[in-house]
Amino acid sequence: MTPLARVLTERVAVEGPMTLADYMAACLLHTEHGYYATRDPLGTTGDFVTAPEVSQMFGELLGLALAQAWADQGAPARIALAELGPGRGTLMADILRATARVPGFHAAASVHLVEASRPLRARQADTLSAHAPAWHHDVHTLPGDVPLFVVANEFFDALPIRQFQRVGDAWAERMVGPDPEGGLTLGLGAAAPRDELAHRLSDTAEGDVVETCAPATAAVSVLGDRIAAQGGAALLIDYGDWRSLGDTFQAVAGHETVNPFAAPGEADLTAHVDFEALAEAARPAVPSRLTTQGVFLERLGITARAQALARGLSGEALRQHVAAHRRLTHPDEMGTVFKVLGLRPEGAAAIPGLSE
Repeated sequence: MTPLARVLTERVAVEGPMTLADYMAACLLHTEHGYYATRDPLGTTGDFVTAPEVSQMFGELLGLALAQAWADQGAPARIALAELGPGRGTLMADILRATARVPGFHAAASVHLVEASRPLRARQADTLSAHAPAWHHDVHTLPGDVPLFVVANEFFDALPIRQFQRVGDAWAERMVGPDPEGGLTLGLGAAAPRDELAHRLSDTAEGDVVETCAPATAAVSVLGDRIAAQGGAALLIDYGDWRSLGDTFQAVAGHETVNPFAAPGEADLTAHVDFEALAEAARPAVPSRLTTQGVFLERLGITARAQALARGLSGEALRQHVAAHRRLTHPDEMGTVFKVLGLRPEGAAAIPGLSE
């Protein structure tokens, strides 16, 4: 039993079953035993690899898309360039390198990072030391008086979800409680009507599971209000689909899927993102059409960029480069599973790579 498992089993014994959201929040962010509070989980030696670690091309193209959106909105003299969940700072570093030759962009931009993990903040400080980033615990403290240009790659999938199982015309919440062997497992709470899920009665059946993520919609609501009022743009990249349906809660450790209740605090916990909920929460900002990552990157010219980089490579380096391009774009890899949702102000041009 992990140290956090002891904490949570004692909590459940005293307080009764907890929501899946409370369980996720504790496992990921507990100040002493939480997953993100105690480690750098990224890379081949960690538990998972994200697109910025696959290839520099990913961040370069996102950076140039944001810079073009900035230019299309009149190249404002002051902007906040923000990333949600910046990992090691690799994506922001690639964005800043790619945009260094865009006249006026760096002079206008102050860099802001939304990060709760102390170990990852330390890595970001090393990676981005030349750019004097400011850190934020959540989106609410991002600057609200300048245009906001933001990227969030695999940020929303780690925010705590709740799960509800349909029972007749009501919903029973899936709760985390004790199992017979002294650990933790999922069970069902009492069924009751839920106004916030009334619209899902038309597209679900008995026993179907629907997931909600209040922290995600709250964060996107802030972004949408800021972008609508001050200008800017957002690129939200994650795995998921237009509407939540089914149990997508999972745990990953050592690049393998594991039991999410076996070792609390020792595995990454995620769930698929409901992009429909994000798009609705973002208004009055204008959401783009949901686009697969592969199509988005191809529209931005990733194949031409890959060919240019390949000219100086040979042998194993070339093989890895070709594999990275495939991993980012191919339908059997990240190309279809990951989706991109853009946000822009009313009246602004569409963000490059996305359609309305």
